[in-house]
Amino acid sequence: MDNTHSSTLLEHLEHVPDPRSRHGQRFPWRMLLALLSAGLASGQKTPRAIAHWVKEHAAELLAVLQPAKPRLPSATTLWRLLKEVDEASIEEQVARHNQALDADDAPASRVQAANGTALQGQSVDGKELRGTNAHGEPHCLVSLVRHGSAYTLGQEDVPGKGHEIQAVHRLLAERDLSGTVTTMDALLTQRSIAELILRQHGHYLMVVKPNQPELYNAIALLFESPPEPVIPGEVQTFTYPGKEHGRLETRTLTCSPALATYTYLKWPGLAQVMRRTCQRINLRTGQIERQTRYGLTSLDRSLAGPQLIEHFWRQHWTIENGSHYVRDETLGEDRGQTHTGSAPRVLAALRNGLMALLRHRGWSNIAEALRHYGASPQRALQLIGWPET
Repeated sequence: MDNTHSSTLLEHLEHVPDPRSRHGQRFPWRMLLALLSAGLASGQKTPRAIAHWVKEHAAELLAVLQPAKPRLPSATTLWRLLKEVDEASIEEQVARHNQALDADDAPASRVQAANGTALQGQSVDGKELRGTNAHGEPHCLVSLVRHGSAYTLGQEDVPGKGHEIQAVHRLLAERDLSGTVTTMDALLTQRSIAELILRQHGHYLMVVKPNQPELYNAIALLFESPPEPVIPGEVQTFTYPGKEHGRLETRTLTCSPALATYTYLKWPGLAQVMRRTCQRINLRTGQIERQTRYGLTSLDRSLAGPQLIEHFWRQHWTIENGSHYVRDETLGEDRGQTHTGSAPRVLAALRNGLMALLRHRGWSNIAEALRHYGASPQRALQLIGWPET
């Protein structure tokens, strides 16, 4: 895919304040940022690995970077930079970079509502940095991720699990949510979040679990014994089969607006409630598993029937499969032991930027992309925005 956005990743990163004092600056700020980013793009997973990559490819890097003095930073210099850089600033600049890519790709990520309106889905969820947790410095990063592309559009840090609700408020604050559907799991199914999304002209899709018994039981009762007489067309269903991981799956989503006027619930903007069932048959053993989940949404029938609601519900897992899993398994975040200063959040932010950039360039397999750019320091530097020599 053509890189049509106006600013490169490196140009965005250059807006991050340089934490070094003016005295004794031996290396340009731009070059340090380029080496950290290109090292990650080459498949290096830790600060030590990045420093080793710089040392092993010194001749090639010097030929491309062409610094005024022919020298490269040591491992200590790179490590000090990672610990001291302003993590909130780098998260903001990566988010701006990713939002620019998202704007380029907007037509591909939109789906058409029943009335012709264009809608885009996005997920919010938290992810623990297990390396920091193992050293007694808990961090949980709450992200806003575009459905489909898995671009991280924003990220907020909270001190461990249990604080995600406040982070979501900060993450969505002052955003124009027009034309978006924000999806979330049961932990974030909160009236205050629903009100925030509605105030900013967006829609929500929320999962409901037994930890909210009144809401859960009302929805479950509706679908177990619909009120009589049921208005024709009030309850709608969409069913589709699938085959994954040696299992035959049948998913069914049923939705109804019957509780939208049920004042006892007093849920902001409630338009429809849903039941989502999944039956899985293990093709090897014949074992059958069934799962039932419930949800609610502000999308009314003029916008979404069961098929489109199922689309947004299923796409919620983009944040887990397309973002969190890749950061952990492919980019090594989960097994990393970096835990001091700003370094964990800085590395997480840079990984978000690189994943978005690689996908924007057409890479669907991030591991293959890392091998491609790892084969040439020049390629890696040009990827993040260093000009060709």
